[in-house]
Amino acid sequence: MKKIVCKFGGSSVADAAQVGKVVSIVRSDERRCFVVPSAPGKRSDDDTKITDLLYLCHELARQNIDFSEPFNKISTRFLDLSKALNVSIDMERLLAEVEGKIAGGAGRDYVASRGEYLCGRILSDILDAAFVDPAEAILFRSDGRLDSDSYRRLRTHLSDERLYVIPGFYGADAEGEIVTFSRGGSDITGAIVARAVEAEVYENWTDVSGLLMADPRLVPDPLPVEEITYREMRELAYMGADVLHDEAMFPVRTAEIPIHIRNTNRPEDAGTLILPSRELTERMIAGVAGRPNFSMLFIEKDLMNQTTGFGQRVLEVVARHGISYDHTPSGIDTMSVIIQDEQLDGKGELLVEDIQRIIEPDRIELIQGLALIATVGEGMSHRVGIAARLFTALADAGVNVRVIDQGASEINIIVGVEEADLETALVAIYRAFVN
Repeated sequence: MKKIVCKFGGSSVADAAQVGKVVSIVRSDERRCFVVPSAPGKRSDDDTKITDLLYLCHELARQNIDFSEPFNKISTRFLDLSKALNVSIDMERLLAEVEGKIAGGAGRDYVASRGEYLCGRILSDILDAAFVDPAEAILFRSDGRLDSDSYRRLRTHLSDERLYVIPGFYGADAEGEIVTFSRGGSDITGAIVARAVEAEVYENWTDVSGLLMADPRLVPDPLPVEEITYREMRELAYMGADVLHDEAMFPVRTAEIPIHIRNTNRPEDAGTLILPSRELTERMIAGVAGRPNFSMLFIEKDLMNQTTGFGQRVLEVVARHGISYDHTPSGIDTMSVIIQDEQLDGKGELLVEDIQRIIEPDRIELIQGLALIATVGEGMSHRVGIAARLFTALADAGVNVRVIDQGASEINIIVGVEEADLETALVAIYRAFVN
């Protein structure tokens, strides 16, 4: 029997009622043998996530400041959960152990991981499941990347025919020290487990019924996406479609394991399937997504195309400043480097000075206040009129396009617009393709 891996996000385990839904979902299908929980999330808009409280405890302890106030909030959440769910584990003892480790100078990653750890202990007790600590199975290399031996180690821990709970978000290095993924990393844990056990499907349970074709905060009533490819999802996730951590696709993509985005609060909804490939439909695009806070380094140099290594020298200067870039659209005598503002982090003026000194361009300018928008769909390059429809929609909406870039993947067209035009542009593009 093929198995299913279920990852449940913070909203799915925020309180006893939500955990009850998780239990019902897991027990409704005997193939759901592997459960990956996040730390409890917000119960209301004015609540605080457990992980944020843990980070606060660590920072206060690091400065030798009393952290009892935020830790008491953590303790109350977990003790209330344990009592409401009638778990048999000694939660007070586990909390005291965590508190002692924080007071003793435990590392930031260890402290941050305790939300998932404690939630996993509760779920394993309720489900009568085996608890597998990721610190014993998921290994990080010295450079912070996942060690591929993690898959073998996980298979060893998950080999029996029974139900398992594996907390998300963390593992350990070769010395046994806890290491976490980036925020939202429980999605990655679920994908790693799915690949390790060769799952039939990786279910990612959250508080939305899958992906929408556009951000509903900006585009009114966007249509749901029933099926999407890994490639399409990767492009949209990078541009802000945040129902899934953008790195979570890589482990399952290699093994061609589908990801099913589903809603814990509406398990009857179809959700969104992320697949290796899909049948193309009359709908030309899979979705449109955009992000603000980009800058463009614009460089002009006569006969640039005849100057060997010009682009390489520019990017070497960018790299020496510790800056990564997103796109490099270019012309015969011009080159642009698109950079996220958080990467520049106040380095823009010095970067321009160094390129002017080292490269000696005829003109250089750092243009700020840009937003990038990706219009994504498999087969776009083989359909006549896609670009015409997109740019006509932007022109009709009065949006000036500053950047155009169609990647080698041929499944997206990226445009750069003024940040103030982001919402207008998204709505215009969406309406151009969805009647």
